[in-house]
Amino acid sequence: MKKRASITLGIESTAHTLGIGIYGNGKILANSYRTYSQKFGGMKPSDAADHHAVVFEEVLREAMANAGVSVHDIALIGYSKGPGLAPCLRVGRTGAVLLSSMLKIPLIPLHHSLAHIEIGRYECGMEDPLVVYVSGGNTQLLVRKGSHYSVLGETLDMGLGNAIDHLAREMGLEKAHGGEIERIAREGNYIELPYTVKGMDFAFSGLVTRCAQLLPKHSNADIAHSFQETAFAMLCEAAERALMLTKKKEVLLCGGVAQNGRLQGMVKAMAEENGAVYGTARNEYNKDNGAMIAYTAHYLYDRYGGKYPDRDNNIRPKYRIEDAPA
Repeated sequence: MKKRASITLGIESTAHTLGIGIYGNGKILANSYRTYSQKFGGMKPSDAADHHAVVFEEVLREAMANAGVSVHDIALIGYSKGPGLAPCLRVGRTGAVLLSSMLKIPLIPLHHSLAHIEIGRYECGMEDPLVVYVSGGNTQLLVRKGSHYSVLGETLDMGLGNAIDHLAREMGLEKAHGGEIERIAREGNYIELPYTVKGMDFAFSGLVTRCAQLLPKHSNADIAHSFQETAFAMLCEAAERALMLTKKKEVLLCGGVAQNGRLQGMVKAMAEENGAVYGTARNEYNKDNGAMIAYTAHYLYDRYGGKYPDRDNNIRPKYRIEDAPA
C-alpha cells in the first residue's frame, strides 16, 4: 500500500510532557499527550523520563486513532532534539529512531523553540515577526535571519517559566506551576519589586529572591500579582526596544508561558501601541505538544526539499536556537 505522503508524526519529550502529534492534508490531525506531575516540589528528570517511557505506546496509539491513520501511513517523523532534560529527550529520540528505522522513513531532529515559533506562525498566519519566546528553560527575543533565528535579547539567568515555578515552590503551593500563580495573582495588590532590564536582556533571579524574602509579610496573592506585573513589564520593555530596532510589523508571543492571559494582554498592548500586529497560538499549541513538532517537521522537510541540513540524530540538552536550521 502506498503511504499518504503528507502524514507526519511529531514527538515532544523535552521536559514534563510526552506529546505525540500528527499533521497531514494541510491540518493538524491529532495532538495527544500525557504530563508527568507530582504534588509539591520540583520535577526529577529521571522520574519524568520513566513516565514518558511507560505512556509512550498509549499516547502513540491514541494519536493515530484520533487522526484516523495507521502507523504505516506515516511518511515522516520529527522529534525534539533539544534543548531540554537529557533523560526525557532520550525517550523521545529512542521512539523516533525506532519508528523511523522500522518504517524506513525520513527523520528530522528539531529544535524545541523553533517548533514553538513555527506553530505560532502557522496558527497566526504571520510571515516575519519579532518573536517573544517565553518558556520554562529560556526566555528570548528572536528574529529570523536567512536560514536561522538570531537572538536579540534573552534572560541572563533563568527562564521566566522556571522563575514562576520557583516562586510557586517558595509559596509551598500544592500545584507549583505557572497556572496557579496566574490564578492567585488576580486577587493581589502591587508591591514594589526589583526591576532588571539591560538593553534587550533581562534577569529574573533577583526578583524571585526578593519575593521569597517578602513572603512572611505579604499574602501569596500580593506576591504573585507583583511578580507577574514586574516580570512581564520587564519583558515588554525589552521587546518594545527590539521592535523599534527591527521595525517589525508583527509580534508573535509563543512558548509555554504564553498561555498566561495577563502576559498576552501586556504584549498585545505593547505591539499595538507600536503599530504592529499581535498574535499567539491557542494555548493547546503554546504548551509543549507533539503537534508543533509534527507541523514543523513537515514544514522544514518541504522547505529544504527533503534534504534538511541537520543529519545528527542525537540529543542536545543545551541546543542553541542560533545553531538550528530554520
